[in-house]
Amino acid sequence: MSRTARTARTPLLIAAVASAALLLAGCAGSPASESGDADGDGLGTLKVGALQTPAGDILNHIAENGAAELGLTIEFVPFTDYNTPNTALVDGSIDANLFQNSTFLENFNTNTGSDLISVGEAYLPSAAFYSSKVDSLDDLEDGATIAIPNDPTNEGRALKLLAQEGLIEVSDDVADLTGITDNPRDFRFQEIENATLPQAVPDVDAAFVTISFALPAGLTADQAILTEGEGSPYYNVLATRPDLKDDPRIVALYDLLTSTDVADFENETWGGLVVPVTKD
Repeated sequence: MSRTARTARTPLLIAAVASAALLLAGCAGSPASESGDADGDGLGTLKVGALQTPAGDILNHIAENGAAELGLTIEFVPFTDYNTPNTALVDGSIDANLFQNSTFLENFNTNTGSDLISVGEAYLPSAAFYSSKVDSLDDLEDGATIAIPNDPTNEGRALKLLAQEGLIEVSDDVADLTGITDNPRDFRFQEIENATLPQAVPDVDAAFVTISFALPAGLTADQAILTEGEGSPYYNVLATRPDLKDDPRIVALYDLLTSTDVADFENETWGGLVVPVTKD
């Protein structure tokens, strides 16, 4: 797996998916065929849950530029928070989702007894600390108020990023404020629901916001005082249920998500804020 664009393999992909479609057509009793095209013409429909930006935009691009020629219909199901897409996947309302990193997925499974799986990494939705009061980390005063997400995955993510810059020290498994081992500048942290963090930016000295909420709120790179790099471990994954792992529709979608066409779209649309993943 490479996180830089490579040569497209569309002809091979089409041939592979066509073969998979023939196999699917002969398995009328399988879960995949029940939600596929009733006429057996192509792969059929796949319901994918995601937040609008950037995942929904990526899915809509795929639906209009690649999925159709494979006989795949992508039905984008929009969500506005991080709490419900996994629940919808578990109860069968959707077939896959694209909004979370592998750590978030593992935490969900552990906390709910679920067995959702990752098909693979799709892209990095870079998160950043934004501020309307200071222009750089160096301008943060001792005792500054910093807003961070209140979910274990993204809260630990924010704290680790600050630790990488030497502003605080944290334990290796930091997931919340109890994982801070040293706070020499006496920063005050406010734990806030992820979706409302953009609105907190004017009221605090800095706020950690993931791109899914930063872009719709109009936050720009100019307001970011610390941004994740492509070495971040928080790449979003395509998730599904175990019974759909090898479903031809899931396979086709992941191949499209990691194609050079989608990488080009992500780079052109977000200028590096969304880091693509492409297959070797």
